[in-house]
Amino acid sequence: GMYAIVEAGGKQYRVREGDFVKVESLGMEEGESVVFDRVLLVGKDDGLSVGTPHVSGASVTASVVANGKDKKILVFKFKSKKNYRKMRGHRQRFTEVRIDSINPGE
Repeated sequence: GMYAIVEAGGKQYRVREGDFVKVESLGMEEGESVVFDRVLLVGKDDGLSVGTPHVSGASVTASVVANGKDKKILVFKFKSKKNYRKMRGHRQRFTEVRIDSINPGE
């Protein structure tokens, strides 16, 4: 089958049709459609299309299935000998999408 590597929110994801992928929060509602057009690479049975930097005309269409927050990450700051300690919690918001189709472009 075909797969693609897309860039979203500064990270890269390798996706196939039918995959569920968590990306950084897109601020979109469930059921909405989203198109990722920053496709770095498309892998097909007959070889690869590699973008320079993006594959022209290629896009990946997905639908939003859920929004949520990841597990809490604890950020602990400490400076030695300064009696300084700071604890912060952070939960990264994410949007889970289902990859509907990969358009290989070119």
